[in-house]
Amino acid sequence: MNVLLIYPKFPDTFWSFTYALSFIGKKAAFPPLGLLTVASMLPAEWPKRLVDVNVDALTDKDLSWADMVFIGGMAVQRKSAKQIITRCKALNLKVVAGGPLFTSEPDEFPEVDHLVLDEAELTLPVFLSDLENRQPKKVYRASSFSNLCDTPAPSWDLINMKRYASLSIQFSRGCPFNCEFCNVTTLFGHKPRLKTPHQVIVELDRIYTSGWHSSIFFVDDNFIGNRNYLKTHLLPALIEWHKDKKGCVFFTEASINLADDPELLGMMVKAGFDSVFIGIESPDEISLSECHKTQNKNRDLLESVAIIHRSGLQVMGGFIVGFDSDKPSIFQRQIDFIQKSGIVTAMVGMLQAPPGTRLFDRLQRESRVINIFSGDNVDGTTNIIPRMGIDRLRNGYQSIMKQIYSPKNYYQRVRTLLKELKAPEINQPINIQRFLSMFRSAFRLGVLGKERVQYWQLMLWTLVCKPKLMSVAITLSIYGYHYRKICERYIY
Repeated sequence: MNVLLIYPKFPDTFWSFTYALSFIGKKAAFPPLGLLTVASMLPAEWPKRLVDVNVDALTDKDLSWADMVFIGGMAVQRKSAKQIITRCKALNLKVVAGGPLFTSEPDEFPEVDHLVLDEAELTLPVFLSDLENRQPKKVYRASSFSNLCDTPAPSWDLINMKRYASLSIQFSRGCPFNCEFCNVTTLFGHKPRLKTPHQVIVELDRIYTSGWHSSIFFVDDNFIGNRNYLKTHLLPALIEWHKDKKGCVFFTEASINLADDPELLGMMVKAGFDSVFIGIESPDEISLSECHKTQNKNRDLLESVAIIHRSGLQVMGGFIVGFDSDKPSIFQRQIDFIQKSGIVTAMVGMLQAPPGTRLFDRLQRESRVINIFSGDNVDGTTNIIPRMGIDRLRNGYQSIMKQIYSPKNYYQRVRTLLKELKAPEINQPINIQRFLSMFRSAFRLGVLGKERVQYWQLMLWTLVCKPKLMSVAITLSIYGYHYRKICERYIY
């Protein structure tokens, strides 16, 4: 059976890095790790192809080759997923769908032949068995969570790695916290489930021997969900692995209590991590209580961020406005916090309620869920009726984005970060694309860009004061160009 795996297109968002990718000659930020892993679970004798619509066009020739199509994705890819499914059904192709989008909203896709939901390690084998017996069902669900020790390595041979800015790897699923707006625990549970260090090293070896020596994203929802295991097992293995390797800089997602563990911070930096995304959400304690962000309460958030920066990890931050307890002053408070913190990559979004979350259930009972969840928390929309009123929320949100991504404030934040950030112990090697990106940024930002004054001021300051962080300064300048383009196109 010829199986075509299709990954839907991401719209232009902050996380797509669309406008930054051209500087480094890449087509997409990240590969479809979920589909690549599913491919490894399919029968070895089945011919397989993968089309990532973010990288290549899906052609009629691709579809005519296939006997069955597997599609997966997230909520933000909904529009593209529906278009792909429509094309497949017009050709009478059987469609199998899974992943977060379909697991959270299965009723939205009646045209899909087989919904293999929840974790594929549990539901895909049952579907394949039924298919072999010519009795496949419409819907497959799991009543428990899988053991990640059974998860195979992704089928990297199905894609051209060079077309991506970063590759991905997964160590754990699940998060010990219970934020009201987050659907991670609904999808993956509270207890972090882990791969063994051997599994991770095998995957890293395959990536490295393929010639990839650049950025690798540990896609865990909370990398430090089991800190003891990290410090005693995985991080020592990563430190040892890196001893005879060049490049392969890591980044991941974690919670703010990372700042409370100096040993863990030091080990992560030594293992090759240089940045971490953290959900800050709000500087307001009442809002943090409302959304059950307990790990962020009763602490000096600015100092926690500074501790992480001084360790050598750059903090990328998530922020939310529109909580029921938010007052009109929250917009300026968010701006002030972001500027003081030196969090350059500040993903600010209006509160949304993903299906399956406690927030969704609460607001649905209050008849305050009004639209489909977009999956893009920085597109200037929301699927709920905010207590402060939609016009006030939207205007306040726009004011935040205009200010924090103006060239003056953005480059000021970069300098604030670089003043505190410790130079990384492991750097990405300079390849031809990274080399060319320096010239592209100098011309497009330093000559043509409206930020040319701030750009050259930052370059000169970095050269004099923080020369080891020059590549970070250039990278963040390119990111700033992307963020401003997104804001100008979708938010202002």
